Amino acid sequence: MGTLILGIESSCDDTSAAVIRDRQLLSNVIAGQDVHEKYGGVVPELASRAHQQNIVPVVDRALKEAGISSRDIDAVAFTRGPGLLGSLLVGTSFTKGFTAALGIPMIEVNHLQAHIMVHFIQSSESGAGSPRFPFLCLLVSGGHTQLVVVRDYHTMEILGRTIDDAAGEAFDKCAKLLGLPYPGGPHVDRLAQQGDALRFTFNKPRLAGFDYSFSGLKTSFLYFLRDQLKLDPEFIEKNKADLAASLQHTIIDILLNKLRMAMEHTGIDRVALAGGVSANTGLRSAMEREAEKRDWELFIPPFSFTTDNAAMIAITGYYHFLEGHFASDDITPLARMYF
Repeated sequence: MGTLILGIESSCDDTSAAVIRDRQLLSNVIAGQDVHEKYGGVVPELASRAHQQNIVPVVDRALKEAGISSRDIDAVAFTRGPGLLGSLLVGTSFTKGFTAALGIPMIEVNHLQAHIMVHFIQSSESGAGSPRFPFLCLLVSGGHTQLVVVRDYHTMEILGRTIDDAAGEAFDKCAKLLGLPYPGGPHVDRLAQQGDALRFTFNKPRLAGFDYSFSGLKTSFLYFLRDQLKLDPEFIEKNKADLAASLQHTIIDILLNKLRMAMEHTGIDRVALAGGVSANTGLRSAMEREAEKRDWELFIPPFSFTTDNAAMIAITGYYHFLEGHFASDDITPLARMYF
């Protein structure tokens, strides 16, 4: 029958449960939280309360869609961190109770490593196979931006990370300045497809090494809008598509410049994209052009695996299960967690 892993994801505002048999995805259920839209960002207390309401029906549906019962599960993998502590507590507490009742092991998963591991899921949406080791991964999300050397399923080395804001945060905060709804990243992406990416220029960081910085770009964008609005109060509305396109072009350029440096430094010609911002069509297209130009072997996840989901937790848990890496009953979640 194979090894059945139930994955639980509750690091932020999406409650998700998934079932994997070996590497084959059987179900992946996600319950979002629209309540945060009117606040322009995730409210931690509201997020944790919504997780408490969602987690039981989400797990129940994931088991039913997979066509199995809870007693068929061999282990439960859960997100230990990083994330919002209240949200993580819900997933961790549920996992403890669920596994104790069934007498099966639980497996802690690093949320960031799990984003990378989506490339090993087998499903109807999977692309052209999984990357061979070692490979480089550009991990880009709302809270994290990292360049990672992936040496095997359990060994990952961070070459560079953001020293301040993440790329996804830059998208969202600049989108708010444009008057776009939360989350702003997808709205910027859609607008950018209608605009001129070279119309406006914004400051780029000059950091040595492989680390990223996006706080200067946000400040540059803010001051540019402030100055232009003094001259024309309708400036944003008249130029919204070009502003979105130019902003997106700048963020992508910052991301790819460091990626090129990392590829040259390591000599690795296999690269994967992961994280919520990997859904950005401009970034995906730019990566494809770069891969064709430089003869890289490129792996881009299906859109359904870019956002937070339990399938990535389950597949990571599966490889930990094979090695017997189980968590103890007294484990606690970690808001900050590193490789």
